[in-house]
Amino acid sequence: MHIGLVGLGRMGANMRERLQRHDIEVTGYDRNREVTDVDSLAELVSALPNGRRAVWVMVPAGEVTRSIVSELAKLLTTGDIIIEGGNSHYEEDRRHATELKKLGIDYVDCGVSGGIWGLENGYGLMVGGDTEVVNHLIPVFDALRPEGPREEGFVHAGPVGAGHFAKMVHNGIEYGLMQAYAEGYELLEAEALIKDVPGTLKAWSRGTVVRSWLLDLLVKALAEDPALAQIDDWVEDSGEGRWTVDAAIDAAVPLPVISAALFARFSSRQTGSPAMKAVAALRQQFGGHAVRPAGPSGA
Repeated sequence: MHIGLVGLGRMGANMRERLQRHDIEVTGYDRNREVTDVDSLAELVSALPNGRRAVWVMVPAGEVTRSIVSELAKLLTTGDIIIEGGNSHYEEDRRHATELKKLGIDYVDCGVSGGIWGLENGYGLMVGGDTEVVNHLIPVFDALRPEGPREEGFVHAGPVGAGHFAKMVHNGIEYGLMQAYAEGYELLEAEALIKDVPGTLKAWSRGTVVRSWLLDLLVKALAEDPALAQIDDWVEDSGEGRWTVDAAIDAAVPLPVISAALFARFSSRQTGSPAMKAVAALRQQFGGHAVRPAGPSGA
């Protein structure tokens, strides 16, 4: 199978390599001349073999994604497929699908989790789209997902929009989990009885009910910077947490933990907070997200 891939940044480049390792041919396009395979979207589409062409879009959500989808709509033809693998809002997926359907182009939305570790570990995939189209793309999804049973790393969650809705909720849960670990870290730091905070967290990584990959990443971050002195406590929110809370309000579903975690990120932009340093460190560990360096005082 041969697909196009638009966006060869942190995740896109790793996805290209993982696909190629699993015998999926990939033609990639990126504005960065050092990593791109072709010089334009038109060249990318032309490089794909005749038949049912598929192009995976892996660029930041919002205007960038909208412009790429719009340009691809002019280059692709009936029966071709666009897979949107960023973090777009699920309602935007529905709009894209409606417009593309008029041109005979199929659309699939895919929430992708795994961050910078996905190349080796595989990516968790949450897909929305018509069953026939999703089934056609199964070789691509199987190449990207983790080894093992398909259902433990891949779900066809429903029609268009379902994939990104599932990923939105996934990221909302991620907010709450990171906040809980971070608050526990801050309380351990505040208690004079605890002489080895990193060691205490590391001791939880096997056998306890709170063990997880996020905990492992927090332990790793503390091993690299025991006082988290090299980063500021300012934490970005990339949108999915807000969308999760918005959806909960619309559905009258109480989300006190996820909501509180979102608001805690807002508070990180106002005052110093060891917990927010831990959240910033976790985001850097699992996703390679940018952090702000600590000020001269290390606070």
